[in-house]
Amino acid sequence: MSKVILITGASRGFGKIWAKALLEQGHKIVATARNTQDLNDLVESFGSQILPLSLDVTNREQVLDTVAKANEHFGRIDVLINNAGYGLFGAVEETTEAEARQQMEVNFFGLLWVTQAVLPYMRAQQSGHIIQVSSVLGLFTLPTLGLYNASKFAVEGLSETLATEVKAFGIHVTLIEPNGFSTDWAGASAAQTQEIPAYDALKTAFRNGSTPDSYGKPEATVEPVLNLIASTEPPLRLILGKVGYPIVKSVYEQRLASWEENKEISAKAHGH
Repeated sequence: MSKVILITGASRGFGKIWAKALLEQGHKIVATARNTQDLNDLVESFGSQILPLSLDVTNREQVLDTVAKANEHFGRIDVLINNAGYGLFGAVEETTEAEARQQMEVNFFGLLWVTQAVLPYMRAQQSGHIIQVSSVLGLFTLPTLGLYNASKFAVEGLSETLATEVKAFGIHVTLIEPNGFSTDWAGASAAQTQEIPAYDALKTAFRNGSTPDSYGKPEATVEPVLNLIASTEPPLRLILGKVGYPIVKSVYEQRLASWEENKEISAKAHGH
């Protein structure tokens, strides 16, 4: 069955790959991007099946207007893929106020504004699926990505809460948690802090710790995402890639062991 799917950050990376695959399946796509010219090839190939709209997700009023246009144009919004975001590379100490705020404005608040904008339409339909593109770095952390980690941890908490709030309206929520993939996320799409030399050795060790096999092929995510959208009972969380799950499992085992070791202290802190 054809669905109307709104994808933010659709001009490159996962967003564009998924948009093209969904269009090929016959779905109608509302593709938003800061620069809609990057969507011209999809418009030429799929015509009225795709609606390109310019959008800065940090502008809440523009988000509300854009989602209203999308709903008016196609008559409904069945799926939202909140994909817009970027990575800020640098140590926590290096990060300026402006860099920290912009990372959260795009990755967290932008996602929040789009989510809030689609909810009234999905509630009216009594159906919908909100797919939040998070990261395995919303489940564990890596050094020199502190603000990115924080933004994705925030997305995880927000979305898990949202899932419990909208379930009664027939709305599903899924957190997609990719590990590293060979997109331009760490390249042209990334931002860098001003370096403090004291962190150079840490950054070098971090860079040298990955191999080509650490990064998945973006095109390989198409089938899981298509299946997710077709599912009538989608999961709350879905890790993408073979690297993420073993690390998540190890990290959570360590956390549970630490909580178990200190559970008597925790109980005493309750006071009664």
